[in-house]
Amino acid sequence: MAKKRKTFTDEFKKDAVQFLANHPEMTIQQSADALGVGRSTLERWKADFKKSGLSNITGQNHAEEEKDLLKENIRLQRELRDSQEALKILKKAISILGN
Repeated sequence: MAKKRKTFTDEFKKDAVQFLANHPEMTIQQSADALGVGRSTLERWKADFKKSGLSNITGQNHAEEEKDLLKENIRLQRELRDSQEALKILKKAISILGN
């Protein structure tokens, strides 16, 4: 019977790498044992973390995060454009009412 493969959330992976950084007195093996993961798995997460930074340890959700950022960027651009239009209208109204 084959073993069922464990899956870990990105949050857990980030926390595991943070745990490793917060406990320099512990070896990677001791940290892996404390977290209940394999040494090589923890080393891979650490390497992924160094390569890609805090926002994405595994790289699996990179495309989804990029799409979310693009949507947010478009929303903010639309909001800025609407605010600029409202400002133009208010300026015109002030100039008309001020005369």
